[in-house]
Amino acid sequence: MYVRETGDAHAPPLLLLHGGGVAGWMWRPVLDRLGTSHRAIIPDLPGHGRSAAEAYRSHEETARALAQILEERAPNGATVAGFSLGAQLTILLAATRPGLVARAVVVSTQAKPLRFPGATLGLLAATAPLARQEWFTRLQARQLLIPDELLADYVRDSVRTSRETLLAASPCSALTCSPRSWPSVTLSARRPSPGRTPRREQRSRPGRA
Repeated sequence: MYVRETGDAHAPPLLLLHGGGVAGWMWRPVLDRLGTSHRAIIPDLPGHGRSAAEAYRSHEETARALAQILEERAPNGATVAGFSLGAQLTILLAATRPGLVARAVVVSTQAKPLRFPGATLGLLAATAPLARQEWFTRLQARQLLIPDELLADYVRDSVRTSRETLLAASPCSALTCSPRSWPSVTLSARRPSPGRTPRREQRSRPGRA
């Protein structure tokens, strides 16, 4: 898995997990705001961006790979922030490896199991070819309010995201398991888009009631 690090090597570690169909570049505006306050660890998840050649097999396998990254780069724990797919992985990582997740920020994800996952997966499978058409991707970018400076990255990575990755990384494949120590599910005040910072968010800290 491709991993980029930026920021002060001695600053608190921050693992940033992107959403499905995009890559680590979506955190660029956040990194601009952070400056050198954190050491950011930014992977391109399997099947995405510079890790596109790797198959995205499951959330569980990806969470184990992320845990290994933290063991190597932040063995004492890190703040983990995830958007959409990345938020699902954040929850799973905190549930299965709480010692590696000091704090968690979960933005815009499926917090409860879907009622009809089979139907949703079928619809996603039927429409997946559209995601590889540049004209459709540009329309979608407009709906998602993708900033102009990230549009080229969005179109490039959306077009090359495989149908298999889209299905394996969908919320229907998620194992919903919030850590028991979390007082509540973290929710953003509004649904943000990649590259946009939510106006307000509630944060839950693992280990605190």
